[in-house]
Amino acid sequence: ICFGPSGIRSLRGGLGSSVVFPQSVRRRLFLLFSLVCSCDFPRCVSSFFPPGSSIWITCFCYISWTPLPWYGPYWQSPPPDEQKLLFNRIISCHLSIVSPGLFLRSAPCQQVLGLVENQSDWYLGNLWKNHRPWPALGRGFNTGVILLLLDRLRKLRWEQMWRLTAERELMSMLSTSLADQDIFNAVIKQNPFLVHQLPCFWNVQLSDHTRSEKCYKDVSDLKVIHWNSPKKLRVKNKHVEFFRNLYLTFLEYDGNLLRRELFGCPSEADHNSENLQKTLSELDEDDPCYEFRRERFTVHRTHLYFLHYEHESSSDNTDVTLVAQLSMDRLQMLEAICKHWEGPISLALYLSDAEAQQFLRYAQGSEVLMSRGNVGYHIVYKEGQFYPVNLLRNVAMRQVNTPYMFLSDIDFLPMYGLYEYLRKSVVQLDMANTKKALVVPAFETLRYRLSYPKSKAELLSQLDMGTLFTFRYHVWTKGHAPTNFAKWRTATTPYRVQWEADFEPYVMVRRDSPEYDRRFVGFGWNKVAHIMELDAQEYEFVVLPNAYMIHMPHAPSFDITKFRSNKQYRVCLKTLKEEFQQNMSRRYGFAALKYMTAENNS
Repeated sequence: ICFGPSGIRSLRGGLGSSVVFPQSVRRRLFLLFSLVCSCDFPRCVSSFFPPGSSIWITCFCYISWTPLPWYGPYWQSPPPDEQKLLFNRIISCHLSIVSPGLFLRSAPCQQVLGLVENQSDWYLGNLWKNHRPWPALGRGFNTGVILLLLDRLRKLRWEQMWRLTAERELMSMLSTSLADQDIFNAVIKQNPFLVHQLPCFWNVQLSDHTRSEKCYKDVSDLKVIHWNSPKKLRVKNKHVEFFRNLYLTFLEYDGNLLRRELFGCPSEADHNSENLQKTLSELDEDDPCYEFRRERFTVHRTHLYFLHYEHESSSDNTDVTLVAQLSMDRLQMLEAICKHWEGPISLALYLSDAEAQQFLRYAQGSEVLMSRGNVGYHIVYKEGQFYPVNLLRNVAMRQVNTPYMFLSDIDFLPMYGLYEYLRKSVVQLDMANTKKALVVPAFETLRYRLSYPKSKAELLSQLDMGTLFTFRYHVWTKGHAPTNFAKWRTATTPYRVQWEADFEPYVMVRRDSPEYDRRFVGFGWNKVAHIMELDAQEYEFVVLPNAYMIHMPHAPSFDITKFRSNKQYRVCLKTLKEEFQQNMSRRYGFAALKYMTAENNS
């Protein structure tokens, strides 16, 4: 049961521990995971397990007609499998997950559910005064782990039995306290013959009021650990440190290993995967730029909405999302950007599985980040040797749900009030009916501690004093020269500028603007190519007179270091540039010849 996109965070630990069996019990198995989930989950989980994964996941719909204080769906119909083991999402598994079926198959034919007794006193009603739980048989049963015999359930007309029981109890109980577990127990109370009690080590429940320690003599006896306390990993238990480390091990496990057929299981043909392999086989492995070319076709695991996200675009159709990408070494910029930009943000983070858990702890420990529900964090997991900068930008762009997006970089702090200023510019410049790219002039400082200018007048003062500079004025003047900073100093109205070779401004565009070209990875030409594409599609570049952003200093990235020190890196980048320009000529014809000419003259 996984509710919302962030449910994948918990799901991946359970899946990892289910798939990565100890060597002594590994066998040839086919694992099918069916997830009861909310409607936004399938899109997120499909990107997390892309083509080529050894895990197949099927998402089926549910209806939430039962009044619940938290997730707890009702299944419209049992999935078609004969036998299924259903896990709640906060679990860690150990050993083979098919073993409990032996218990139930040897049970009387009326028994259709395999459950572990609830290990707390919840259903006994003695936890606190006036505690009124749902009806249950004895201590009740915990539904964190359920073994279902689906063929028998269908013969019993399980759907009707479930619904009638729920409707009857809801007349007096009004809502559930423990979601579907309450309804399961009410059904079992009326029909005790349905349940076969599994040994408690199949669902060791770690909460403050359980008797879980009595379930086992040694931790090696355990099969499933169930973190069913609101405290999760902070729950008290004499072995909690071991359990916590075991759980975190699976969370930080390299998920790319799950993209291989670990057990040699037969699998159906995946046409997307086959086409990808065919494309890769056509590349020349002796090409000095082979790794660059291959990177374009790498399919990365992606976890969309790693943290909770909620934002409704404004009704006036002027809303703007800031788009950026980053790696682990730029996390310190997140709080500052959130303080400067109050609107929605879409971020793509390039992290390993272990780094994703570090980021989670960092974000949950930040009051600034936790106070913002309109920041979408999308994890793209590391694979390959290059930083896929344009892929990351595209991932962040695809999750934008506002009409406009401001394409920025993580090292820039936008001016205070830029969000509202851009929204006003949408109306002023008729962005809805014209193809414009609004240029936000870029500056930089060499100081780690900067008194951020609160107005254009303050910025000009700092520019004159040498505290600020136009961005890359000393190493890459051409990148922002067309912005015409001399004109901007005195401008009071927006002004149009022409595209020039190597122009790479930061712009606000409509959401339907072209994506970045994935062939450019690491350092060099990734933004230049995108601006060239905008120009080829006849976008007007309009500089905003009262907007600005400032680049904050940081250590050189690994990719720029490779660019500067590795001649072959520079040769390959030049080759990719030429191929991109040739591609532009084929797509846009005679109009694109100016890009070839401009490059030759630069």
